[in-house]
Amino acid sequence: MFEGTGVALVTPFTKDNTVDYSALGRIIDAVTEGGVDFLVALGTTAETPTLTKAEKKEVLLYILDHNAGKLPMVVGIGDYNTQGLLDTLAEYPMDRVAGILSVAPYYNKPSQEGLYQHFKTLAQATDKPIILYNVPGRTVTNILPDTVLRLAKDFKNIVAIKEASGNMAQCMELVARAPERFTVLSGDDNLILAQAAIGMKGVISVAANCYAASFCAMVKHALRNEMNEARRLHYELLDRINLLFAEGNPTGVKYALHLQGLCENELRLPLVPASEGLQQQFRNA
Repeated sequence: MFEGTGVALVTPFTKDNTVDYSALGRIIDAVTEGGVDFLVALGTTAETPTLTKAEKKEVLLYILDHNAGKLPMVVGIGDYNTQGLLDTLAEYPMDRVAGILSVAPYYNKPSQEGLYQHFKTLAQATDKPIILYNVPGRTVTNILPDTVLRLAKDFKNIVAIKEASGNMAQCMELVARAPERFTVLSGDDNLILAQAAIGMKGVISVAANCYAASFCAMVKHALRNEMNEARRLHYELLDRINLLFAEGNPTGVKYALHLQGLCENELRLPLVPASEGLQQQFRNA
């Protein structure tokens, strides 16, 4: 279910800084037509830390209704407070989602045992499939392969990891040692070609918001080991993918979507829109 290209959906805002549901619907339609394999709501790219509790639930319900079961739907549920994780789990319509993406606890800097106990608590509180999310560039804490594999072995509903450490040696260790039922996904759009070559099974992508057709085609070719065509598409996309992250995420992807007429170029503080220099680079690209 969670292989190929998942898209970490943005949350569009209007000029008065409220959630723009019309734009969100347009983006869902565009990525669906572009060939993504599953949707991810309320991830980092959705500016989730800036949404109120009520907005998070409203956004999730809107995506579920608009998607209407066409694609598997994953919801981001992460917290640096394990009890907060459980509280959110009780508030969301979990019967309607296909799985959970749960980021490593941030700010607190837990030990590997603390990480294990945190995700153990989540796994025991739900029967939904869980995708671990390792992104030490944001959380500071790195979920090491031994901890990931211990969790995968002990809990059947921990089924995958979104690995965004950028450490290829760590990625290879996960692929080499993971049980057959466990999926290693990329969290780095610019690395998925190389990561598919070492055996990773897909990506949860930012670029698929705005470059869905070509990005999904590149991933499909890579996973089929059709590397000549995958490499051609990778290098066609690479400069534009790098621009998406030049001033942070989702600053770049919001501007790319704005250029395509899909949403306003609006973010919530502390994030700000792309600089004029970055905007010019996007227009050139």
